[in-house]
Amino acid sequence: MSPRKRWLVLATVSTALFLIVIDMTVLYTALPRLTHDLHATATEKLWIVNAYPLVVAGLLPGLGTLGDRLRHRRMFMAGLVVFGAASLAAAFSPTPGALIATRVLLAVGAAMMMPATLSLIRLTFTDERERAFAIGIWAAVASGGAAMGPVIGGLLLEYFWWGSVFLINVPVVLGALLASALLLPHRPGNRAHPWDLLGSVQVMVGLVGLIYAIKELSKRSPSWDIAAFTAVLGAVAMWLFVRRQLRSPTPLIDFALFANRRFSAGVATALVASAALIGVELVFSQRLQLVLGFSPLEAGLLILPIPVAAFFAGPLTGMALPRLGAERVLWSALLLTGLALAAFLVLHRGPTGPWLAALAVMGFGVGAAMTAASTAIMLSAPEERAGMAASVEEVSYELGGALGIALLGSLMSALYTRAMIPPDDIALAPQARDSLDEALILAEHLDPEMAAQVTALARAAFEQAFVGVIASAVVLLLVVAFAVRGHALHRGAAISQGH
Repeated sequence: MSPRKRWLVLATVSTALFLIVIDMTVLYTALPRLTHDLHATATEKLWIVNAYPLVVAGLLPGLGTLGDRLRHRRMFMAGLVVFGAASLAAAFSPTPGALIATRVLLAVGAAMMMPATLSLIRLTFTDERERAFAIGIWAAVASGGAAMGPVIGGLLLEYFWWGSVFLINVPVVLGALLASALLLPHRPGNRAHPWDLLGSVQVMVGLVGLIYAIKELSKRSPSWDIAAFTAVLGAVAMWLFVRRQLRSPTPLIDFALFANRRFSAGVATALVASAALIGVELVFSQRLQLVLGFSPLEAGLLILPIPVAAFFAGPLTGMALPRLGAERVLWSALLLTGLALAAFLVLHRGPTGPWLAALAVMGFGVGAAMTAASTAIMLSAPEERAGMAASVEEVSYELGGALGIALLGSLMSALYTRAMIPPDDIALAPQARDSLDEALILAEHLDPEMAAQVTALARAAFEQAFVGVIASAVVLLLVVAFAVRGHALHRGAAISQGH
C-alpha cells in the first residue's frame, strides 16, 4: 500500500473513532437541559450516560473476535450504518426510555467499529516507527475526542436543541462510509476462527450486573435485595465467562496474555486513565453549569485544555516510545495525570488561569498514558489476533469510562445526598436530595426566598461532593501509577537476572 493511502486509511478510521468516543461524553454539557426537557429522573440520567459505554464494553470481546473471522473492513462499514441510523433515532427521542434504547443501539454500532479501527492500523502500518506514530494519533483521538465531547456539545447547544448532539453524526457517518468503500484494504478473515456468542452474552451480563449493583448502592435509600441480586448475577456471569475462556482453544480474551507484564500494565493504565478522564469530566462539566452558572458553550470551552493537550500528547508520545519504552511512559503518564489533578483540586476555587493550566497538564498525561497503553497491548499479541488485542484495549477504555461514570458519578450522588441536609423548617421532596439538577428544578416552583435557600444549600452540598470525587480520582491515579512502576521494575529485574 502506498504511503499516501496508508495515512488516508488512518484518517478514515480516526474519523469513525472520533464519533465513537465523542458519544461517550457529548451529553455532559447537554445533561442539565436534557434532564429538564425530558423530565428524566436521577437514575434515568445516569443510565442515559452509562448505557452507551457499558454496552460497548460488553460487546467488544465478541465483536472484536468476529472481526478477525469476517474481516475488519466488513465489520467497520456495517458498524457505521448501525451507528448512523441510531444517531438519527436518538436525536428525536421523545422520552428518557427511548433515548436509553437508542443509546444502546449506538453502542452496538460503536462496538462493531471500534476493534476494527485499531486492527486496521496494526495491519496497515508495518514499519515500527510509523506504527507507533499511527497508534499515537489513534490514542490522541481516543482520549482527546472523549474530552472534546463536552466542548462540541456546548457549542451545539448554544444554537440548537439537545438532539443536535446526535444528529451531527449522520453526515460524518455518510462521508466515512464513502471513504471506507474506496480506501480500506480487502484482507481475508479467518473463517476457521469460531465466534463465541455465549461468551459475549456472559461478559455483557457480568458487566451490567456488577455496575448496576454499584449504582443501586450509591442511592440514598438503596434496595439491598436488588443490589445483592445484581452483584451475585454479575459475579457469577463473569466467573462463567472466565472459566469458559480458559477452557476454549480460541477464546474471546486470551487470559494467558495477562501473564505478560507489559500487556497487563497497559490494560490497567487504559482502565484507570479513561475512568479518571471521563468521571472527572462528568462532575466538572455539571459544576461549571449548575454551580458556577456557565452556559453549555462556556463550560465546554473551559474544558477545552484537556482535549487540546491530549491531542498533542498522543503523536509526541508515539514518536518517543521506541526510545523511552512503553512501561516507563505508562507509570510516568499516570503520575503526571494524578499530580496535575491534585493541583487542580487545590486551585479550582481560585483564578481561572492556574486551574486551566492544571487541566492542560492532566490532558497531556491522559493522552500519553493512552498512547503507551495502546502500544503495549497491541504489540504484545500476535498479528492474527489483532482484533482480540484491540478489543481488550478498547474494553479497558470503555469499561474504564463506564466505571468512571458509575463509581465517581455514584460517589458524587452519595456524597451530595449526605451533605444535602435541609433545616427543619424546609420540607423538600426526596428527589431534591438525589441530585443538584432535581433540587434546582424543584426550586423553580418555590417562592423566591425559599428557592434561594434551597439553591444555596444544594450548590454547597454539590461543592463538598465535588471535592471528594476529585480527591478520590487523585488517589486512584497515584496508587495505580506506583503499582505499574513497581510492576515495571520487577520485570526489569527479572530480565536482568535472566541475562
